Amino acid sequence: MNRTKRAKLEARGWRLGDAQDFLELTDKELALIEMKQALGQELKKRRQLKRLSQAAFARRINSSQSRVAKMEAGDTSVSMDLLIKSLLELDISRKDLARSIDQSKRRTA
Repeated sequence: MNRTKRAKLEARGWRLGDAQDFLELTDKELALIEMKQALGQELKKRRQLKRLSQAAFARRINSSQSRVAKMEAGDTSVSMDLLIKSLLELDISRKDLARSIDQSKRRTA
């Protein structure tokens, strides 16, 4: 949003913020959400590169297709443990795993 529009809205009493403000998230809560999203995106990318459907990948990790969809969408019900184990099943290296998590940090900086 450009400065002029922002100034006009604030002058009329509007308070502007972001999702973190709206949801009253701490910096740590926001960081966790962003990490999960980054890992979910990495999971989807790697699964597709291996030409696996969500259902085929779910069978490989003894899970369900809907769970894989939730992992890829960054659903809050998915644990970090499951995301990381699933990425390891797709042969991600520790370095690439760290890089994926680090990308979530760069988006907010």
